[in-house]
Amino acid sequence: MSSYARQRAHMLDHDLRPRIQDPRVLDAMGQVPRECFVPEDVRERAYGDHPLPIGLDQTISQPFVVAFMAAAASLTGSEKVLEVGAGSGYGAAVLGRLAREVWTVERRAPLAEQARERLRRLNFDNVHVVTADGTLGLPDEAPFDAIVVTAGAAIVPHAFLEQLALGGRLVLPVGRCDDTQRMYRFTQRGSGFSLDELGPFRFVPLVFGADEAPTRRA
Repeated sequence: MSSYARQRAHMLDHDLRPRIQDPRVLDAMGQVPRECFVPEDVRERAYGDHPLPIGLDQTISQPFVVAFMAAAASLTGSEKVLEVGAGSGYGAAVLGRLAREVWTVERRAPLAEQARERLRRLNFDNVHVVTADGTLGLPDEAPFDAIVVTAGAAIVPHAFLEQLALGGRLVLPVGRCDDTQRMYRFTQRGSGFSLDELGPFRFVPLVFGADEAPTRRA
């Protein structure tokens, strides 16, 4: 067993299994090589349960947060999913192991291109990266069975709610970036939305606008 495989097994046994009950999520976290989604100088820390820098003042979320949000989306394997905030591409890769198709949006063109290349190299053929303003969702691909937002929103963008399919789930941290945010799950019920509060978290703020004109690539 390689050093990274041992670290991945330790992450699963010590950091995730005591807190994450969904076996599909645990299996997905065990399949995705997190070390491939972080810069080389921090790879030895890839499986610690903490965020790591990925450049442009952004981070890859700690493994527990990635697993928690994936579990909150309640995926069975048949869904079309939107992720807002691709970052390194790691969260999209995990979702790609849980859903039929994943579209992930990243406003920072360099990060989007790096994520796209990593996912291509690792054969995540069902994950598509778009460089765009994630606060607008992705109307051309809507509706989505789940939307997972990896940044904290001061308010809930209407685009996310409008792009949910019937029964679809939006998993989103809400609150000011200088304070603890609360994670919520909104479920489209047809006549309205049900709301579940999932606990306190802290994320970078959701930013409006894109670094460049939208680009769509598989």
